Amino acid sequence: MSGSLPRPELSVCIPTYKRPVRLKELLSDVLAQTHPCDELIIVDNDPDASAREVVQNFTRDIAASHTSIIVKYEVQPIKNISITRNRTIALATATWLAFIDDDERAPANWLELMLLAASTYGADGILAPVVPVVPESAPGWIKRGGFYDLPRAVTGQRAPASHFKMGNVLLRGEVLRAEAGPFDPAYGTTGGEDGDMLCRLELKGVKLVWSDDAIVHEPVEQKRLSARWLWMRAMRGGQDFARHFMQERYGKVSLIGKIKFALRASVQMVVAAAMSVIALPLGLHRAMRWSIKAAANFGKLSYMWGWHYQEYA
Repeated sequence: MSGSLPRPELSVCIPTYKRPVRLKELLSDVLAQTHPCDELIIVDNDPDASAREVVQNFTRDIAASHTSIIVKYEVQPIKNISITRNRTIALATATWLAFIDDDERAPANWLELMLLAASTYGADGILAPVVPVVPESAPGWIKRGGFYDLPRAVTGQRAPASHFKMGNVLLRGEVLRAEAGPFDPAYGTTGGEDGDMLCRLELKGVKLVWSDDAIVHEPVEQKRLSARWLWMRAMRGGQDFARHFMQERYGKVSLIGKIKFALRASVQMVVAAAMSVIALPLGLHRAMRWSIKAAANFGKLSYMWGWHYQEYA
């Protein structure tokens, strides 16, 4: 016998924080995959270990079904999404690492489609859609607005930077292990750690491809069905974009380029705010679209003023 066993092919990595019911549903989805994973990594960012019982019950279910998935669970008590994500990577040993958030649902062919896309396009990473599921109880203006939809792209094309989120991603393990961090703890309470890390990988020549087929779904929580939540999320998105731009995650930027960026954001913020008032008689959902654009541009400017919105603090 040789000295070492072959590495597992696929690890599924799930950072979680105080969502035991959602996590239980997601774990049942992982167990039902047509292409089963070899490892399931769950890192709990709740120091009270609110996910522990769910994971223990799931582990017993696996043992009873004689499924050979290795389950690794660990509590990471420091409130920092970057450190939590990094811990999932440190625990994973597979060739490929699939990432999904604890409030999402995965159809049975999710992993199969992700691996197929990686093979078909010779990719180092696959990014795929997270499709929101807005509850029937949502206000009418929210249902008409499409405010929770994330951008989509064509299957097989290089994933645009605007799509750089970690809610539904497959990455080659060796690529992640070669990158310092790989998630930067400085983004741990503000968010934006996913875009920062994926931009760094792309700048180094890592091939990130979009698959519009490997969809997962995200039921929109009741607490997110408000104008305030939409404004704050848009503002944070603007801050993320400005931070990545100023730190040259999208490429080199001159001083003139930074000045133009600030001027453009200022003009766009004023125009969008004015349009939100003009559009109000045409429907609240139309006015909200413009006000969200104003909030995003305010976020860009506020980052340049030195303020960071600590969404995850």
